[in-house]
Amino acid sequence: MKKAEGTRRNILEKAFELIYERGYQNTSIDDILATTGVTKGAFYYHFQNKDEMGLAIIHEILKPKLSEQFMGPLQKEQDPLRLIYNMMHHLLMKDSFMKQEFGCPVSNLSQEMAPVNSNFSNALNEVTEQWKNGLIATIVNGKKSGVVRKEVNEKEAVVFIISGYWGVRNLGKLTQSKTIYQTYLRGLKAYLESLR
Repeated sequence: MKKAEGTRRNILEKAFELIYERGYQNTSIDDILATTGVTKGAFYYHFQNKDEMGLAIIHEILKPKLSEQFMGPLQKEQDPLRLIYNMMHHLLMKDSFMKQEFGCPVSNLSQEMAPVNSNFSNALNEVTEQWKNGLIATIVNGKKSGVVRKEVNEKEAVVFIISGYWGVRNLGKLTQSKTIYQTYLRGLKAYLESLR
């Protein structure tokens, strides 16, 4: 990796950590500079402004990581309902990228930036749609293999699953306890079993 590429990557990674902990609007360019140790000139060499950097974080940090965490498990050949449950269990109870005290970074940015910046809204929607479409395909495959009942509406099921996930991530931030995750996972397991 060339020095310039390394500097850019360092800015993105450190800025992501700050934004994840503090929020996008509560993180200034000066905060990012202090954390990364780069000069203002180096920052502006790589990004025209903070929003350009924020969009790069979505495309270059969040999208690949969440694709690995959210989409990777859906590629496995097994019971699709158990696969969805296991993925959610891992994301909530074992994953080290997303921290319980800070919630889901995509959900956080969606709540904070989607209402005020259409570029953020579009980029975050792209990430969410990728996951949503992967879950829909998983349920459709379950219907084809006879694991999921034919009358199940896969789009409604996926909206319900994702909404529950984002909601429980926010509750986890509020309660500062994974107990709420366990409650959600029990409900999710019962719901998924009802699709058989």
